[in-house]
Parts: sequence; structure tokens; C-alpha cells
Amino acid sequence: MITAIRKGIVAFCHFWWDFLVGDTPELALATGVIIAVAFLLAGSRWAGAIILPGLATVFLFLSVLRGRRRAPRG
Repeated sequence: MITAIRKGIVAFCHFWWDFLVGDTPELALATGVIIAVAFLLAGSRWAGAIILPGLATVFLFLSVLRGRRRAPRG
């Protein structure tokens, strides 16, 4: 019984790791950073409205650059 529960917990954790991180851990990290900054800017609407979309754009741009470097040429 304990082994079955342990296997279920391990499988559940593997699912969430693959779902959240998958093959692009930098996007999971970027999402965490954006959420943290959003919590820090919770009291300031204008700063959040300017900084958060800019931060998301920067992370997306960096991800695209990294993907282009990793893609095969041809």
C-alpha cells in the first residue's frame, strides 16, 4: 500500500515538473519572476501596468533569441 502511494506521489510530481517546466525551464523561471514582481507592485497600478508587460516582452524576446541560436541552420 505504501509503495503504491509513493509511486502515485512520484508520478504526480513528475507530471507537474513536465507540465510547468517541460523543455523550456527559462519560461517557467520567467513566469515565476513576473508573478513575484506583480506581487511586489500590487499597490502601484501604473508601475505594474508599465513594468509587467515590458518584463514579459523582454523574457519572450530572450527566449526567441535562445531558440534561434539552438535551431539548426539551413
